Amino acid sequence: MKTLVVIGHPDLETSLINKRWMDELKKYPENFTVHHLRNENTDHRFDLKKEQKLIEEHGNLIIQFPMYWFNCPALVKQWIDEVFTEGWAYGEGGTILKEKKIGLGISMGLKEEKLTKYNFSVDDLILPFKITFSYTKSNFRGFYALYNSHEAVNNGELDKSIDPYLSFIKNI
Repeated sequence: MKTLVVIGHPDLETSLINKRWMDELKKYPENFTVHHLRNENTDHRFDLKKEQKLIEEHGNLIIQFPMYWFNCPALVKQWIDEVFTEGWAYGEGGTILKEKKIGLGISMGLKEEKLTKYNFSVDDLILPFKITFSYTKSNFRGFYALYNSHEAVNNGELDKSIDPYLSFIKNI
């Protein structure tokens, strides 16, 4: 089955990393369905049934977003809050996400060394995701992160990130 890649960048037109990753994913429509949340958030709400059906139709799920102030954008949080409902994602009868392979694609402005300097890692920052995926009995397969995203275009790291990111998604 195909992998659903949910793009949670709130302003993709200004994005360099997430837009490029999305464009690369679109080159493989047989493997990936690219789903941009900003296009789906009408009147500041998501169409619950449409979003849930899309997840149900895919074997794997990737949530891709830029890390803002050590967290995901509000758009991603809202999507999870609205879509991962009781009786569907968890609780009695909530088995849709059970064993579904889920991963994260994250772009970060900070260099990895900055995080470790303050005794933090991306694992620490994504703890709420890990707890959510554990609670829904999903099969969390980890994350791919591009650090120092502000410099990634100029120093060639963005170009170097494409193959590893695609490989991460294909192998979750």
